[in-house]
Amino acid sequence: MPVTTFAPVTPANWSDLESLFERRGGPRHCYCMVNREMEPKYSRAKRAAMRDYVERGVPVGVLAYQDGEPVGWCSVAPLSTHVRLRTRDCEVVDSPTDVVWSISCFYIVTQFRRQGLVKRLVKQAVEYAKSNGATVVEAYPVLPDSPSWRYMGFVPMFTALGFKQVGMSGERRHVMQKRIL
Repeated sequence: MPVTTFAPVTPANWSDLESLFERRGGPRHCYCMVNREMEPKYSRAKRAAMRDYVERGVPVGVLAYQDGEPVGWCSVAPLSTHVRLRTRDCEVVDSPTDVVWSISCFYIVTQFRRQGLVKRLVKQAVEYAKSNGATVVEAYPVLPDSPSWRYMGFVPMFTALGFKQVGMSGERRHVMQKRIL
C-alpha cells in the first residue's frame, strides 16, 4: 500500500509545490495567489510571488505526498495573508484575541481524487495551523452541486470535520469555522 505523508511548504520543498502546480491540470494559472496580497512587482508573476512568500517563511500550505511524490495541496495560512477572503454577509465570530487561519483551496492530482485525501489534508492543515498558534481555522466551501468555487471544498466534508457555518461569502461560499484550543 502506498504511503501518504504530509509536509508544510518551505524553501526546502518549494520544488515539490512547483512540480505539482506545473503538471497538466495543475493550478499554474493562479499559484494560489488569488486571495493573497501581491506586491506590484509581481503583477503577472504569481509563481514568483508565491515563491517570495515561501522564501520569507510565510506559511502558505501543506503538501500531500504519495511514496515521496507530491500529489495534493491545501492552502492554509494566516487570514491576514488572505486579504480577499473576508467579504462575507455575517458578523465576524472570532474575538480580537483569536488567531485565525484560512483554508482557501485544494488541488489533488487526478488519479488520487475521491480517495479521502482532501479530508486528510484538512486534518493536517488544522494541525499545522494549531502548531503555529491558530485558535480558529476558517474555510469557504460550497455545496456539492455548486457550478463554481469547487476548489475550496464542500460543506458536508467540513461539517463532518467539526466546522460550523457562521455565514456566507457571496451566494455560494459558506464561511465555516473550527475553534482549536
